[in-house]
Parts: sequence; C-alpha cells; structure tokens
Amino acid sequence: MAEVIAGVTIPDSKMAQDATDLVRDVADELIYHHSRRVFLFASLRGQEQQLNYDPELVYIGAMFHDLGLTDKYRTTDQRFEIDAANVARDFLREYDVTGEAGDKVWNAIALHTTPEIPLHMDPEVALVTRGVELDVLGIGYDAINDEQRAEVVSAHPRPDFKNRILAAFTDGLKDRPETTFGNVKADVLEHFLPGFERGDFVEVIRKNAWSE
Repeated sequence: MAEVIAGVTIPDSKMAQDATDLVRDVADELIYHHSRRVFLFASLRGQEQQLNYDPELVYIGAMFHDLGLTDKYRTTDQRFEIDAANVARDFLREYDVTGEAGDKVWNAIALHTTPEIPLHMDPEVALVTRGVELDVLGIGYDAINDEQRAEVVSAHPRPDFKNRILAAFTDGLKDRPETTFGNVKADVLEHFLPGFERGDFVEVIRKNAWSE
C-alpha cells in the first residue's frame, strides 16, 4: 500500500522504489529527508495551484536533485546540478523513460537553483524548484497550512537543517568553486570557504581577450 503524507501519495512503482533505494545508498540522512520533503512540498504546491503534472517525474527530480553533492556522483569540473541531472537521465533510461519525460526531469534538476526561469517551464520543472525553494529558502511557506507542514516534518525531520545544508553545499562545492560563477552557490562559498573570491561578471567583460 502506498505511503501517504500530508495527503500526498508517495509514488510506489518499481522505478520510484529503486530511486528511493539509490538515494538511501549514496546520500546521508540530511539529503534523503530534504529530498523527500522537496517532493512533498512540490506536490502540495502543485495541488494548491491546481497543476496537471506527473507525480513520478516530480519524485525522481526531487529525490535526485542533490546527488551531485554526494561522494559517489560529484565531479570537479561542472555544476553539481548537472551532475545530479545526468545521474537522473541515466537512471530513467534504465526504465525506458526518455524523450520529453526525461528532459523534464533533467531540466528540473539542472535548473533548481536558477531563480524564476524554472517557474515558466513544464509543471514538473517548476514544482521541483517550488519544493526546493520552500524547504531551503522558505519561499511559499504560507502557501501550505501549518498542519501540512507539521506532518511533512514529522515524517522527514529537519534538525538544524539550515546549518547542515549549508555545510553540505560547502563540502560539495569546495573542490570546484569556479562552477559557482553566476549562480547562488557563490554566496555559500563566500561565507564558508576561506580564500574564495567570487567571480565578477563585469571584470570578465573588461579583461577578456577582445582588444577594444
């Protein structure tokens, strides 16, 4: 029987169960509980906005969105969001989920830290960002009610989450600080990585190879 939390049914197909198992295997409790909350909050925002979306695609997007921070899947030469999006795409291919459906999940993960743009894309893309924004930034906090929030957090606790997720971001990005240029994660490294100097878009223009 499928699990229901705050009125949201957790997908229980073989693919969804395997996705959950994969996350449990490679990520710590912080990332696991965060990812599940992202799905639940995304679903609640989808209900609130009366969107038509594929819950299973949102689930994969939510569960995989931070796998680029894990030891198994993080690289040192590209954004962590792309690491995670690529893992999701490869995983979905094993279940013959390709084409537009696969692209939705890839976009949802790759763009989840890019403000505003995902919200104008497919509902699955928008909702993963809605879930992340609610859990990490508190954006949309009042769009769901106190009882719903309490039930989600009871099922997937967030002890000292603010500090712990910032530490996870720092650890996952410290070996590739240049990949934070132009995105919100530069703020994290500026606070927590000694010696980090954020890139300056204006100086990149002024100092590039063009002579004029």
